[in-house]
Amino acid sequence: MKILVLLAGTNDPSNANVLADAFIEGIRLNPASEVTKLFVRDLGLEHFSLKHYAPDAPEEEDFRRLKEAFRNLNGLVIASPVWNFSVPAHLKNLIDRIGAFGLGENHTRAALTGLPFFLIFTGGAPAPAWTALLKKTTSSVAEAFKYFGAAHCGTHFEPRCTKGRGVFGLVVHERPGSLKKVRSEGEKFSRLVSEYARTGKLPLKRSLANLANRIIRSFAERFF
Repeated sequence: MKILVLLAGTNDPSNANVLADAFIEGIRLNPASEVTKLFVRDLGLEHFSLKHYAPDAPEEEDFRRLKEAFRNLNGLVIASPVWNFSVPAHLKNLIDRIGAFGLGENHTRAALTGLPFFLIFTGGAPAPAWTALLKKTTSSVAEAFKYFGAAHCGTHFEPRCTKGRGVFGLVVHERPGSLKKVRSEGEKFSRLVSEYARTGKLPLKRSLANLANRIIRSFAERFF
């Protein structure tokens, strides 16, 4: 069971990375799991342009490495800070580049059909800001992968990742409750991915959401 974890952001140490590692600990409670973690900041990828959709487009070594990581993938996790109401630019560029293999025929057909994915976000704002605003401003990440055919299976937002007002830094390592929760979410995700890999079925709630997404995609492809 192969799960890929993509880590965005450039800070070191990183709150998103600490939470991702806790999530991975939960995944690895399943002995059948095989986890690969890639730091987006370390991938040497050109900025996306239409040339990258051409059949004979040149591929950087790191892009080939990314494609290989997606090969036979059973689950995907993305962990990212929220910067100025959105995700780091290099994560958005990565998503744009994934479109070269995440979309099939005429770059409109979903190619990551049913792939379960989970999102982890960290931010300096309090929890109510997530519900009121940040959930909307970061929604492009989930929507992009849903457009590629993947199935959104959960999101964790960690608020107030600051040492003080306007002072950013590592804090989540001192939050045992958050680490425990994220570890538990990783374990649940691992079970979901394992079941999907075995049966091809998602839990009812996720399955219905995935079906609704496919219907919307089908409508859009037909009329647009």
